[in-house]
Amino acid sequence: MDPGEAVHNHRRFFFFRLLPLFLAAIPLSIGSIHTYDREVLREVGNAYLLAGGSEGIVGSRDSAPSPFSTSSSASAFRSSLHDGRSFIRFQNITFWRSKEAADLHTDMEHSSGLVQVVIFEAADRDDIGGSAYGGQRSICCTPDLAKLEGCKQGEIIRIQASKDEKWPVVIDIHFSGNFISTEMGDMVVDITKTGMYNLFFISCNPELKGLIVNGRTLWKNPDGFLPGRMAPLMKFYIFMSLAYLLLSFVWFIQYVRFWKDVLQLQHWITIVIALGWFEMALWYFDYANFNNNGIRPVAITTWVVTVGAVRRTVSRLLILSVSMGYGVVRPTLGGLTSKVVLIGITYFLATELLDITEYVGIINDISGRARLFLVLPDAFLDTFLILWIFTSLSRTLEQLQV
Repeated sequence: MDPGEAVHNHRRFFFFRLLPLFLAAIPLSIGSIHTYDREVLREVGNAYLLAGGSEGIVGSRDSAPSPFSTSSSASAFRSSLHDGRSFIRFQNITFWRSKEAADLHTDMEHSSGLVQVVIFEAADRDDIGGSAYGGQRSICCTPDLAKLEGCKQGEIIRIQASKDEKWPVVIDIHFSGNFISTEMGDMVVDITKTGMYNLFFISCNPELKGLIVNGRTLWKNPDGFLPGRMAPLMKFYIFMSLAYLLLSFVWFIQYVRFWKDVLQLQHWITIVIALGWFEMALWYFDYANFNNNGIRPVAITTWVVTVGAVRRTVSRLLILSVSMGYGVVRPTLGGLTSKVVLIGITYFLATELLDITEYVGIINDISGRARLFLVLPDAFLDTFLILWIFTSLSRTLEQLQV
């Protein structure tokens, strides 16, 4: 065979061996039930508040009589999963104050403490709170703001939205007499406009410091409990599962056809493809379960992110190994094996921690602050691997040209 043709064949074999690995290494791209178990309102500025949730919600497909409705009737709660209705539902919400705060009042008082539930769309966030003479912004109405804004002292400042006078939604819950608890009752707030919605429990009464909240809220989109950001992903993972099945079928045919010439490296490629399909299937079942039940079991999601972390780690190490010439110009990695294994373990741990923080048990549509810190080592390791891969690939190609 001509030496030039031999080099050309080596390069072509090298390219087609790397192609499935690069495809498998491409990054593949959760309303929900929010439970409050003795959650305490924290002091923020001149208010005490608790963030009850933040999710993207698609507006109801059917025409609702009013964007804001509260009802405890049975008919208000009869809704199927795919009825096209979007809402935030309050269930068994109970507020508990301290005995000392309750003893400040007599049993004959009609209202002895006010808690307010606020729901607003992200674009209307400036409609909650105000500032006097351009000073620090306050959530609760102060004497100066009562004169300027016309708000009621001891309550939150609510500015009527320009497009809808019923928003932001504010629901008042009062303590009676000297009781230490009060119940909100089952209520439904219908969502007719698509947007990012936020829920807060707020008290402007200093007597209610340390207020505790129990209960839960259900956030529903037109087709289930998946938050708006995550809803399209369920269909995406169906498509990806079918794509991996097709890739597996084509790969299996070639595997059987050339089984006598199959190399050790190609067994690992098979494992990566199988892990990819398994990951896509697990993601679909995780989202389908979340959509139907409104909760994300920690065990299922942990399995999903672990399989994904293993797939990404193995596929990157395979690309790195082939770029170093493994199976092409060298039968083993020799002294580089320990370094490759070390970077693989480090990358797996960084990816696993990042994905657990971002996905496991998470139902809000906003990522937590911890992700900002964990994404940095993961991005650094990805960058380091890419540089190592291309540096090794360049050296291997030079050896093939000699």
